[in-house]
Amino acid sequence: MDSDPVLPSSSPAFGTPAHPFRKNKPTAVPTRTSILPILLPPTTLRPVAFRTITRKHNLTISSSALQTLAAFVGRNCGSGWREEGLAERVLDEVAKSWRKAGGGVIVEEGKGASLKAILQTLEGNMSGGRIVMGKGPAADQMPIAGNQAWDAMSESHQVPAAMPSDAMDQGGSDTPTHPRHWVKVIEAFDVPRLTYNADKKYFEITKSRPTLFPPPSRKTTLFRDRYNTVYQRLLRNESFQTSSSGRSLKRSSSFASTQCYKLTPVANLLGRSGTSHLLLGLLSTSPTGDISLTDLTGSIALELSHARMIPEDGAWFAPGMMVLVDGIYEEEETVRGSTLGGNSGVGGAIGGRFVGVSICGPPCERRDVSLGTNNRHGAGEISSSGGFGWIDFLGVGSERARGPRMRQIQAKWLQDSNHGVDGYARLKVAIMSEVNLDNMRTLDGLRRLFNSYNHVPLEDRPSVFILMGNFVQKAVINGGTQAGSIEYKEYFDALAVVLSEFPALLQRSTFIFVPGDNDPWASAFSAGAACAIPRQGIPELFTSRVKRAFASANAELNRAQSSEPPGEAIWTSNPSRLTLFGPVHDIAILRDDISGRLRRSAVSTGQGAADSDAVMNGNSDNVAMDDMGTTPEDQAEGQTEQTEVRSKTTAPAVLMARKLVKTILDQGTMSPFPLSSRPVLWDYAASLQLYPLPTSFILADTEAAPFCMTYEGCHVMNPGKLIPEGESSVKWIEYDVLKNRGKVKEERL
Repeated sequence: MDSDPVLPSSSPAFGTPAHPFRKNKPTAVPTRTSILPILLPPTTLRPVAFRTITRKHNLTISSSALQTLAAFVGRNCGSGWREEGLAERVLDEVAKSWRKAGGGVIVEEGKGASLKAILQTLEGNMSGGRIVMGKGPAADQMPIAGNQAWDAMSESHQVPAAMPSDAMDQGGSDTPTHPRHWVKVIEAFDVPRLTYNADKKYFEITKSRPTLFPPPSRKTTLFRDRYNTVYQRLLRNESFQTSSSGRSLKRSSSFASTQCYKLTPVANLLGRSGTSHLLLGLLSTSPTGDISLTDLTGSIALELSHARMIPEDGAWFAPGMMVLVDGIYEEEETVRGSTLGGNSGVGGAIGGRFVGVSICGPPCERRDVSLGTNNRHGAGEISSSGGFGWIDFLGVGSERARGPRMRQIQAKWLQDSNHGVDGYARLKVAIMSEVNLDNMRTLDGLRRLFNSYNHVPLEDRPSVFILMGNFVQKAVINGGTQAGSIEYKEYFDALAVVLSEFPALLQRSTFIFVPGDNDPWASAFSAGAACAIPRQGIPELFTSRVKRAFASANAELNRAQSSEPPGEAIWTSNPSRLTLFGPVHDIAILRDDISGRLRRSAVSTGQGAADSDAVMNGNSDNVAMDDMGTTPEDQAEGQTEQTEVRSKTTAPAVLMARKLVKTILDQGTMSPFPLSSRPVLWDYAASLQLYPLPTSFILADTEAAPFCMTYEGCHVMNPGKLIPEGESSVKWIEYDVLKNRGKVKEERL
């Protein structure tokens, strides 16, 4: 019986009922418990945020994001945020939602997800400071996963924006599986400008606005970032880690040693004359003309007349490179006839000299080690310890956030593909370099090349064609004359005529054009000399006829029943990046005659031989250039190719290719030169870095012979010249993306 019954009237005209009337109760509706908001300072919430977001989820939270979370927790959790553990639960859900939305390693706005959208969804599913079960941010109605994140991804990957994100998460039937849906060309000017924070030990986005005329301090920042990146990579190497864990460090020799290498800053050499040290620094030329080594603390003159090169003639060492030098320091008083200045102290030139005993480049680091994906659990999941797997280096999603999802889409495409040899689907890229359109033999060679692919089955045709400059043999646009522009446009009009003869290739392939130093508009002021990189693509003024050829070919094909995207022509920058299936396949592209510049500027040492036991990088894979760092699967697939390479180890072209590949990848940058010999736009230097290593690297160097070589898991390819001098043939490289193997192809003209 209800405690508040409806009492009958006291009038005698009304009889008293046998049972009192009870109040009719409506259906219980859950009411939202009110919370008294409090003002929660960010510093008070910081310990809980560090314990939940940083330690538990391996994320880093910025100051602005911490302030936003403190205001949210104080408003929605009230005074029970600490005692009842409400704040910890909220932060845990925020971290999970941030991971699911594809955010970066730093929790803040503009890092791949929207923190405001996550909190807005979370606030609508909270009652009494607690998250209602089944309605949290992990549900399907999350706006960040369903709208904003997918819209950005569909725009960048050319996927219909109407497709829900859950279809991609669950591998639904609406998810596009054709590889060309996931082909993305990233220009150098669109690469995220990341810089390594040595104090916090992670990469962060540069907040300053890029410009072509930056202040002089940006030049110093360029080399400081390179040094910090190489330094942290070096300390992650096993040979530079202390043996406190009890394990012995092994050098490249046949015996084990408990000794580990220790780097000495240049400034710490003061007062330690006659002692042996190992230095890491930038090899440069001092104003007096001497070779010097510079790090963040100072510089010291080098004496390399007795230094040994490690490995023997295995790499070039030129000014502008980061090198490791092992030797003995001699103070200025002990150096007779010294012409060095007496300036000493932190940040300046230190008196005396450093007599080098051996010199080598910093050891390279495999891509899976850099991203922390080399350790996996028994279920195949990636370990959460170490590496930069949560950092989006290219703007296509990080390895840990997007990698597993993209691999599922790739695996689904392989299952749906009924073509291929021995059940192995093909995904090929045809690479051509030095496509001189002002040479009639080049047009004949292109016609022969395209004709060879036009008559093969559809599954064996390349999905991507990469044509790299120089598109003219000499810089014709350098005098401000109108004739140069007219002639240059006519060359591409002739190329459009050749492309129009093969509509089947234009309909089902993506053509990428990468300029060289002779192409406009950089050649207008460089006259064919080394121009500043990165450089813009070829202007639209010269590309209209080629684009028209693609439009005409696509109009002839009925795509009503086909899920394949139409063919297109992309005019990108030099250098640039090509990604397939997000971060799964990362291909770096560069057109530059690096080998000739290295030969001209390399520093010669007194001794060119070195014993293999003295290799300082402690990794024998850095010397073995043919099977260096390959996985067991790669070794099984490329066993025949490696056998062929080993049989030609004495060939000078192979030795030079090994030397070139090791030099560039060890430095971790596409331009390891001083700015005087290879100008670099200071604010866009991040686009030149090769850290972490890409899955493959197209290094178009016309002064070197064509080659395909794998080093530390990175497959490096040089297509050489399309029409070699003195030969009546056309050469290019056919790259199998899924096998990560390239092959030099040749056709007779």
